Amino acid sequence: MVKLMDIARVVRGKNAGALQLTLDVMFEDEETYRKVRDSGVLSPRLIAPLYGVTDNEVAIIPFDVAKAIKITVPRRVRSGSPGDTDVYGAQQHVPLMQIDLPD
Repeated sequence: MVKLMDIARVVRGKNAGALQLTLDVMFEDEETYRKVRDSGVLSPRLIAPLYGVTDNEVAIIPFDVAKAIKITVPRRVRSGSPGDTDVYGAQQHVPLMQIDLPD
């Protein structure tokens, strides 16, 4: 097994408005991108518990041209609200980095 952080060129989080997070996973080469995309590992069933949401609240969108996978989940706390620890959503990608992928 290999960790996502070891094969992705970029793993980042950012706000998609005040109520949503977008998590981007970008790859250096086509082969690695397709291997991860086609493996089915990055699925709502895996992502949902990492972000405390249900499977049907997770959107996973592959972008072949960019060799990237976009994941969108609802924020638990509205951006900028009391209790929000990451106003920009910039550190929310960390749980993705430890995902194990097949070699």
